[in-house]
Amino acid sequence: MEQPGVDQVTEVTSTSWFARLGQAVFGILIGFVLIAISIGLLFWNEGRAIRTAQGLSEGAGIVRSVSPDRVDPANNGRLIHVSGMLSTAGPVADPDFALRVRGVRLERHVEVYQWKEETHSETRTKLGGGEERTTTYKYVRVWSDKPIDSDRFREPRGHTNPVMTYQSREAMAAGTRLGAFAVPETLLRGFGEARRLPATETQANALQLRVSRPVTINDGVLYVGRDPAQPAIGDMRISFSEVPLQAASVVAAQAGDGFAPFPTRTGTTVELIAAGTVPAAVMFRHAEEENVTATWVLRLIGAVFMLMGFSLILRPLAVAGSVIPLLGEVIGAGVLLVALVCTAAVAPVVIALGWLWYRPLVGIGVLAVGAATTWGLMKLLRARAAARKAALPAT
Repeated sequence: MEQPGVDQVTEVTSTSWFARLGQAVFGILIGFVLIAISIGLLFWNEGRAIRTAQGLSEGAGIVRSVSPDRVDPANNGRLIHVSGMLSTAGPVADPDFALRVRGVRLERHVEVYQWKEETHSETRTKLGGGEERTTTYKYVRVWSDKPIDSDRFREPRGHTNPVMTYQSREAMAAGTRLGAFAVPETLLRGFGEARRLPATETQANALQLRVSRPVTINDGVLYVGRDPAQPAIGDMRISFSEVPLQAASVVAAQAGDGFAPFPTRTGTTVELIAAGTVPAAVMFRHAEEENVTATWVLRLIGAVFMLMGFSLILRPLAVAGSVIPLLGEVIGAGVLLVALVCTAAVAPVVIALGWLWYRPLVGIGVLAVGAATTWGLMKLLRARAAARKAALPAT
């Protein structure tokens, strides 16, 4: 049931038991694909983590600190550590807004007031295994720095978003150097903490020449629209920030008078940059911490993919039992628990195989932890099954 022309639309759809069962059977194939992806991701991640750690350890043992004042040809190709003040060949500019600053990087952040579709669904299983889904599409106004495609809305009428005439962007200063060393743009992207640049009348006038709507400065931000206190769809907020010239530290291979990634024996590369005067040992320690964090994040992603895969493979059991809704819920809970047990059993094995390939002793330890976790979950599963069996006569 639709309600066109309002900020909320409700739609009710029904799916028969046979259609749900067919979808669940097809989901088995998707489940196997997800498990294969998770196994590949987990195994690759362990190799990546180990190679990265070994490469960082190798780099920390051979890096040499050099003066930023002079490029020594004898260090060409070697891993060096340099600290000093950054400089540029000239200002960095945003020509659309007549803005020029003497910094390392200039950022423009653009937001447009737009419609956004929020979706909320509730599912109810009916006697006989059919399913009724009630979906509510709600339309709210938000500031967004990305264009929202209103053509994909369930109810686009009355919720049309404008085209973003300006986009967020960043510009890098040309000829950035660290003392006598040239610093490549690839190393500078993401460097430093940007600080806000209040907009001026110069930027407001440059923008007013290009738009037909009022342009004002509100708390250092360019505002395109009639009233910042009551924004309308299509209003824009444009702000600027810069990464100023400052001290920096680099660990990389010396390549001529510049820097390049340093290749390690493990096939990884070392190329680090940090704001301020930072010792090489501290930079390597931070890189090692980032490697550990990335490893655990990818492990979690791989485990979630595997859990989803096992759940999809077992889902036909829950759908088949949902002819009686209460029975379907019980089987569904069991399916989730079994999927969790399978994930707890298989994921550590894959991780351990990765470690066995590179570091056998650690791999054996991971296998032991995985076996203990699986045993604990199996014990819990048997206890729950026994409790349900004991409760049946009373029911």
